[in-house]
Amino acid sequence: MILAAFLFVYRLLWLVLTPLVLIYLWRRGQRDPDYSQHLGERFGSYANLPQNPIWIHAVSLGELRSAVPLARDLLDTGEAIVFTHFTPAGRREAHKVFADDITAGRVASVWVPLDMFWTYGRFFRACRPKMGLAMEIEIWPAMVMSARAKGIPLYMCNAQYPSKSITRDNKGLRFRQRIMGKFAGAFVKSQLQADRFAAVGVPNIHITGELRFDQPIPPALLTAANAFAPHLTGRPVITLASAVEGEDEIYIETIQTLQSQSPKPLIIYVPRAPERFGVVEAMLRNAGLSVAKRSTVLDDALGLKGDWPDDIDVLLGDSMGEMYFYLALADRTIVGGGFHSHGAHNIIEPLALAKPVATGPVTFTIEYPFAEAEAAGVAKSIKDASELTDLLARSDWTTPDDIAAFMAAHSGASRKTVAAIQSELARHTSS
Repeated sequence: MILAAFLFVYRLLWLVLTPLVLIYLWRRGQRDPDYSQHLGERFGSYANLPQNPIWIHAVSLGELRSAVPLARDLLDTGEAIVFTHFTPAGRREAHKVFADDITAGRVASVWVPLDMFWTYGRFFRACRPKMGLAMEIEIWPAMVMSARAKGIPLYMCNAQYPSKSITRDNKGLRFRQRIMGKFAGAFVKSQLQADRFAAVGVPNIHITGELRFDQPIPPALLTAANAFAPHLTGRPVITLASAVEGEDEIYIETIQTLQSQSPKPLIIYVPRAPERFGVVEAMLRNAGLSVAKRSTVLDDALGLKGDWPDDIDVLLGDSMGEMYFYLALADRTIVGGGFHSHGAHNIIEPLALAKPVATGPVTFTIEYPFAEAEAAGVAKSIKDASELTDLLARSDWTTPDDIAAFMAAHSGASRKTVAAIQSELARHTSS
């Protein structure tokens, strides 16, 4: 009764919210035109989608990348895939990674419909998915309830339920947890996560691990890094990956302190969002640091356009989709978000390249695998700029062998997830 009343109010809210969402998309489209393209898809209007696919909802770039190994394995079993996204970065990456499969009609990559029952009805009629996978923890009422009403089993995939989210969701009438209980099931990262989802009523839980451990590493980016590295003339390199708004001051303070070291390290500074490239550049220059931009000094193939300026303090990574290039150049890495209340980002990418990784104190977003990585001695959480500077000045707190052992112990999630998907499909077919 409580959930029914909530869903009734939710439907009414969308009558008011839809114009506001369109304004939001238009405004975002002023900075990234892709936001305002293919607008009909936002309302469930699609053409020529694969039929009876596995539907994978990968809202943005991070979720899409975590889904890549799983999608590849599903395609190898003969399944078709329809990806839905909300952000252009996720959609562009899908079109890049699965270009041949899209051309062959095995994969489609489209906007997710706005969260209304009638838009999902149109989406389901357009492709008739046999199963849906919502990457990470995407809890959208109309998405979940529409799939349930149409008999489409929708699962959380690569899912974790952070402790901070549990504390928030336990308050009030627990609408979010009530919606979670309407999923057909979940493929989760660890036993702890399985216990948490089971406690709020999620059925059919499978422990499948973390898909990001199976992410493919683009060999072209590693080749480009190997070609570029000799130009750095022996300087130690620290890559700061996915820095978010609100923590730049801490990182800039750390960079300034590190300039007194000999040899002076090169900092590769990669903001999380492309709209921050110009802001971060200005902050770095105002702090008295000399900055070279990737877009200025490197060509499209990541080769030098001219001579490398040896006096550069910071290489600003003003590009998307090239993180493994920046990480491959590093001796040590920092993952952003850990000094922000929203929490730290993915530590697996640097570990996959055997790079020691540090982040700030807020790690609830990566509870798994950060706790395991910290226990294995391959990742560190630090509390402030001073502690970060001290850690980056050291090189003895882990080894490539430690990192390799950690990665080997946590790989294989894609294979386990495919097996769990096939088991659930068989169960639904026989029921």
